[in-house]
Amino acid sequence: MKLSTAGNNISHLSNQRHRIAFHKGTQFSIMVCGESGVGKTTFINTLFQTTLKEPRDQDSRYKKQLSQTIDIEETRTEIIEQQFKVNLNIIDTPGLGDYINSYHSWNPIIDYIDHQHERFMRQEQQPDRTQKEDHRVHVCLYFIRPTGGRLKALDIEIMKRLGSRVNLIPVISKADTLSSQELKQFKENIKADLDANYIHFYQCPIESEHEQTTKENKDLMAAMPFALIGSTDLVPVPGGGTVRGRAYDWGVAEVENETHCDFVKLRHLLIRSHMLDLIETTEYVHYENYRSKEMAVRQMGEPKCSNDPILIEKEATMRNLLTD
Repeated sequence: MKLSTAGNNISHLSNQRHRIAFHKGTQFSIMVCGESGVGKTTFINTLFQTTLKEPRDQDSRYKKQLSQTIDIEETRTEIIEQQFKVNLNIIDTPGLGDYINSYHSWNPIIDYIDHQHERFMRQEQQPDRTQKEDHRVHVCLYFIRPTGGRLKALDIEIMKRLGSRVNLIPVISKADTLSSQELKQFKENIKADLDANYIHFYQCPIESEHEQTTKENKDLMAAMPFALIGSTDLVPVPGGGTVRGRAYDWGVAEVENETHCDFVKLRHLLIRSHMLDLIETTEYVHYENYRSKEMAVRQMGEPKCSNDPILIEKEATMRNLLTD
């Protein structure tokens, strides 16, 4: 699938650094994690203003819960704006936290992230490295249900493990179900829980040679965890016109209204201002951490043995696709 995303400003990525070759574009992988029904699919479709993923119906969700498994679902597409190309990979994790006993439910997700580092490391050890395929996860959006209270123990355990491996960005789903005061307090609770449990999350560079950029970076970090409203529907507003949002008896919760939620800020971070920083942090921090740890416990060039049949099957499928 090829998409034109005028208005998303992915073409600004070519201006973030001259190290990315304009004609090749870049590879960018976004993982979305969280319980079923928190709006992961809706957010992705809202972010890119098209149907990249079809929402699951209730029957599918129920069958998924009965199976008590977590599958890794990948959606690949090509985004083009002003001749600049991003090879986008969306990774979903349906089934996470949906069962009575969800302990260790994070294992398939952690294995997937580690496996992508391993695949890249194997490619780096080959004589010809000009055709490397990079499917490492550059950012993980962790969707938190809008309870208004504290983080659940499962959320804490999963984010602990994610934060040490990937650029973790916690987000509050369905923020329009909380009042302004409830949302403010919920954000403070989440920040306190992240700090108390030593959970690492992505923090973009603040200082810049441009005063306006420094201010924007400070505003981005102040908004975290980002409160989101997801909707692909256009609804009418008083005075005429339509906006993307959700209609209620009291009015419209607007996706792109910064007084209603942080969607615009998160989109700005992911696509316009910090995509390259997410890619480079993956390369120079998370991947290097993985590579250093692995090289310390095995001989140079020795492959890591994977016992996960799902990952083995996925790797074989990908290898066949690349060679066909």
